[in-house]
Amino acid sequence: MKRRAFITLLGGVAAAWPLSARAQQPAIPMIGFLSSGSQQSDVWRLAAFRRGLSETGYIEGRNVVSEFRWAYDQYDRLTALATELARSQPTVIVAVGGPTSALAAKAASTTVPIVFAIAGDPVKLGLVASVNRPGGNATGISTVFSSVVAKQLETLHEMMPKATQIGCLVNPKNPNAVTGTREAQEAARTLGLSLNFVNASTDREIDTAFATLVQGRVDALVVFTDPLFNSWPDQLAGLAARHALPAIYPYREFAAAGGLISYGGNLTEPWYLAGVYAGRILKGEKPADLPIQQSTKITLVINLKTAMSLGITIPITLIGRADEVIE
Repeated sequence: MKRRAFITLLGGVAAAWPLSARAQQPAIPMIGFLSSGSQQSDVWRLAAFRRGLSETGYIEGRNVVSEFRWAYDQYDRLTALATELARSQPTVIVAVGGPTSALAAKAASTTVPIVFAIAGDPVKLGLVASVNRPGGNATGISTVFSSVVAKQLETLHEMMPKATQIGCLVNPKNPNAVTGTREAQEAARTLGLSLNFVNASTDREIDTAFATLVQGRVDALVVFTDPLFNSWPDQLAGLAARHALPAIYPYREFAAAGGLISYGGNLTEPWYLAGVYAGRILKGEKPADLPIQQSTKITLVINLKTAMSLGITIPITLIGRADEVIE
């Protein structure tokens, strides 16, 4: 081969090689992120998700990208948002913020892998076939606290034995509302309590619900677990303080915001575990083979400052069982 022809051939190979190499590079995987909350209310839980994701080797903006859809506590929007996400062909959908979000993702696609983080029983909700072998395209994390509401009522009764009229704040749009209501009624019969259920499915309705409770002259309040309520711990604690209404909440964040007492799970751990599962699926594992993880740690937090402002003396036995006492 002549020298000029050889150089021309080398130049052609060099020019074609970068295009060929780029064509062979795998596409960056995409996470479709669906939440019933907002970017503002979920900011610290989203940080926990990213921490779990990073432990599997995935960093947003580096080797994975995310497409977010927020419902801003409007559960009716989740179906359309989930459908929109599924059409964008994500590698995996992460559905957080309660069972409504997970159900919307499940309805939107039977093929795209789904990781959910919910409070409730995923088998009863129809999300998976079984806990150990989910089957299908969905798996995730559940906080199954079948007796949390009952324990909350027991704790209130121990703290305020003379309180017999108890209000219950419920979001009727939460699929777990029926189960929680039934458990509360059963516990109330055992403890000799009367329950007054009030509904709220938007942040504005929370104010109306508190006004109804005050008019009903309830002695204390149980706030059911729900993504909407979890987004507004400061508002709920503030309303309870304004109306001098003792209340028990499902998560520590409420007690830290000034609520009297909390009994329940951890809001960030399920998101962290969802991040780990999302990363494992990105690496090639199948949702059908990943068992449901259950976040079962329950903590009791008491805000003594709030108790003093309400004129409530917390029993020593209750303080002794508390995982944290805020003074």
